[in-house]
Amino acid sequence: MFISDIKRVVEQVSRDKGIDRGVLIKALEEALKSAARKKFGSKMDIEVNYNEESGEIEVFQFKDVAEVVSEPALEISLEEGRKLDPDCEIGDSLGTKMDTTTFGRIAAQSAKQVIIQKMKDAEKDAVYASFIGRKGEIINGIVQRVDRGDIIVNLGHTEGVVPAKEQVPKETYRRGDRIRAYILDVLHESRGPQIILSRTHPNFLVNLFRTEVPEISEGIVTILGAAREPGIRAKIAVASNNSDIDPVGACVGMKGSRVQNVVQELRGEKIDIIPWHVDPAKFVCNALAPAEISRVIIDESNRAMEVVVPDEYLSIAIGKKGQNVRLASKLTGYHLDVQSETRYSKAMQSGYDSLVALPGVGISLADALYEKGFYSAEEVSHASIEDLIQIRGIGEGKAKKLIEAANLSVQTAEPDEEAADGPETQETKNDDTAKVEAPTEQAAYDETEPDQTN
Repeated sequence: MFISDIKRVVEQVSRDKGIDRGVLIKALEEALKSAARKKFGSKMDIEVNYNEESGEIEVFQFKDVAEVVSEPALEISLEEGRKLDPDCEIGDSLGTKMDTTTFGRIAAQSAKQVIIQKMKDAEKDAVYASFIGRKGEIINGIVQRVDRGDIIVNLGHTEGVVPAKEQVPKETYRRGDRIRAYILDVLHESRGPQIILSRTHPNFLVNLFRTEVPEISEGIVTILGAAREPGIRAKIAVASNNSDIDPVGACVGMKGSRVQNVVQELRGEKIDIIPWHVDPAKFVCNALAPAEISRVIIDESNRAMEVVVPDEYLSIAIGKKGQNVRLASKLTGYHLDVQSETRYSKAMQSGYDSLVALPGVGISLADALYEKGFYSAEEVSHASIEDLIQIRGIGEGKAKKLIEAANLSVQTAEPDEEAADGPETQETKNDDTAKVEAPTEQAAYDETEPDQTN
């Protein structure tokens, strides 16, 4: 059973299964040791070694030389010992080579089970080791089956799974179809490594562009952000560290060839390629294109922006079901409040009127407050005395009265606003505004910002 052909078998299995040769040899040694003890008892002192020259696994039984033999399985008399080694003395340990063919059928079956289990464990470890370093790559596979909504993909030596939540809506696959996906995670589980794949992750889009656009793989063009609504629309932000290369043009390609290859892989998902800008306001304007932007008011502390657009561009800026502004918010990482110029003007006029309505505030003082960034009574109510005394004509006493009056004005205005609004939501009550909260996930792909030399 255990002959010199073992060497050839070990090398073949190592090559076919991708298992380290040393792991296989160790498994065989342990299997033979288990088989010997199964046959002759667990007390035996057995050593198993692989002979590289002969390609054979040798089993040795060791016994101690003793004057009186009380344990025949562990001891040998001096007389018998000197037949094996004329120079042996009492207390020496002598090893004799065992004939592995005498181990018997049950022992051989036990050895076989040990070998099979060790090979399975080694194969799992080899698969995990080969995939753990490939997280973040794109991989090709063949659909093997669909199990409870999850797509099981044949990747060659192992299987991958595309969970239902990582699949693009309306995409369907059948057994035998080729599929391309992003390696999201590699889990080392007891039943074997599990390769989690995704077709919805923003990095899948990023890696597709890296494959199609040589300038990205060469580091000339950098993708600084990506946001997706899988299967519908996506936005990516790109920048170039070479003033002679247009990052958007490089990603689009000649007659749109490069971007079309990506769109085709994503089954028609529309892709907006946006030039990244170091100025966040300009970046937001680029992200909301093709809508024109009248003005942007930035609140850095809350990472929020109020974006004002001409009335005719409001629907373009918001997009179908708020899609454009939602993706722009994910891409830039800012809360975006988009509203029309008409509504903004009304709001500014209303805020100015609320300032003038405060006791002791005339037009000149209202203008002074306005110039210092207090656009309404509500903003005055949140101000500190130190902020207000910086304004010409306001002392400490008057600042306190202004804040008290502003608080009273806000409190009396709130019930009227609630009654006027009724139970309608923000989305339904305003046709000329769209507010998008900051995404729970920042643009899902981030790289170090390049030096802006141009």
